[in-house]
Amino acid sequence: MVTMNTETAYMTSKGQVVIPARLRRKYGLKEGTRLTFAEEDGRFVIQPVTKEYISSFRGIFKLKPGEKSAVQEHLDDRTKERTREGREIESDRKK
Repeated sequence: MVTMNTETAYMTSKGQVVIPARLRRKYGLKEGTRLTFAEEDGRFVIQPVTKEYISSFRGIFKLKPGEKSAVQEHLDDRTKERTREGREIESDRKK
């Protein structure tokens, strides 16, 4: 069972919400801290974008042996396209 501490806040006409001071202190939120907003299973989730949060993404795009990165695939495709275009241009010149 998940234990939840709840606190309330009100939203202004501009959509602004004040995060309770206890939570700001607990999570080290300062003026200018970037926040992400997500919907998750019918809930609204606010996630501060902190160094720890960003670090949690390390390795999620790690390639398996033999896989090419999306960037490398794109570069390979462009090389093939340029080669094909070069042959077409050369072919047109010979006509």
